[in-house]
Amino acid sequence: MKKISLLGATGSIGTQTLDVIRLHPESFQLAAMSIGKNLDLGLKIIEEFQPKLVAVLTKENGTYLQQQVSGNIKIVYGMEGLIEVAAYYESHVLVNAVLGSVGLAPTLAAIKEKKNIAIANKETLVTAGHLIMEQAQKYNVSILPVDSEHSAIFQCLQGENPKELARIILTASGGSFRDKTRSELVHVTKEDALKHPNWSMGAKITIDSATMMNKGLEVIEAYWLFGLPYEKIDVILHKESVIHSMIEMVDTSVIAHLGTPDMKIPIQYALTYPSRLELKETKRLNLIEMGTLHFSEANFERYRCLKYAYEAGKTGGTLPTVLNAANEEAVAAFLNDFIGFLEIENLIEKAMDRHQLVQFPSLEEISEIDVETRRYVQSLIK
Repeated sequence: MKKISLLGATGSIGTQTLDVIRLHPESFQLAAMSIGKNLDLGLKIIEEFQPKLVAVLTKENGTYLQQQVSGNIKIVYGMEGLIEVAAYYESHVLVNAVLGSVGLAPTLAAIKEKKNIAIANKETLVTAGHLIMEQAQKYNVSILPVDSEHSAIFQCLQGENPKELARIILTASGGSFRDKTRSELVHVTKEDALKHPNWSMGAKITIDSATMMNKGLEVIEAYWLFGLPYEKIDVILHKESVIHSMIEMVDTSVIAHLGTPDMKIPIQYALTYPSRLELKETKRLNLIEMGTLHFSEANFERYRCLKYAYEAGKTGGTLPTVLNAANEEAVAAFLNDFIGFLEIENLIEKAMDRHQLVQFPSLEEISEIDVETRRYVQSLIK
């Protein structure tokens, strides 16, 4: 029985992680979890899975929840609560499925408790990949990717010599506006942006997919997870989302991971690695039914957020923190109808241009720059 701490239980990845636990009650148990603003769903999860520890956003949320639940369940709140859930002594693995840089400190706490990390929180590696990988090596902890692209690369590498890896090829659906020109993006709405053609994801990630920032963040993640320079990490557009990513070896052999677009597959593999369990409720891939697969270039001029991500990753230091913080604030502003779609990339560019780089930042410096960047972007929006 593998006991799980789950950060972000009410989000898209969180609820699909619960689906996996539900499918395999003999293998997995939810020991601790955090929930966001959706307290009603949180209560249903508590009732079904009976975790021993639950973290909420505020003290008021905690008081409300404590009055509603029965049994011996401890309720904690805030960042301290997230850290307590992540490092919970009974858990074997942390599934980090929260959004944003809030996932960084809990991940570091879990690593120090020698818990393996199933990571779906891009921002943790983007903003502090050097700290995460250094601590994971120190405490002999595995960082297991949950993103479909990184899970695909990880699976393709099984049985291969990492020193013989020549190139990583990340595939991208292109998001909601993949068939539109830049001039057609001027007046698009958030309702349009949230209609992803292939995947069912949360609002923020769906907008990131439309700007291609999601893929940019994945490029930086891949750099930290697999140790290849940015010049050997490529992105191509693949509309069908059947090939989740590929690797090219030094002998020019290309190995691809294929499957239906279902996040339960990479979630479950991160929880079962190096073994596999049956996943009965997921549709099997039928290539005859699929017929044709399409590929095209991910152009930097069309997808400027992807360009900014490569620039931030190659520069390193605190620039990826600025990239991520500016993007989070800009996307939130777009979702709240304060700015237009193309203004997202403009705000990111302005934040990156004004930043004074710190090359090897501490956790405290990362936190300070994250806050300062958010304030700057908010001031531009106002």
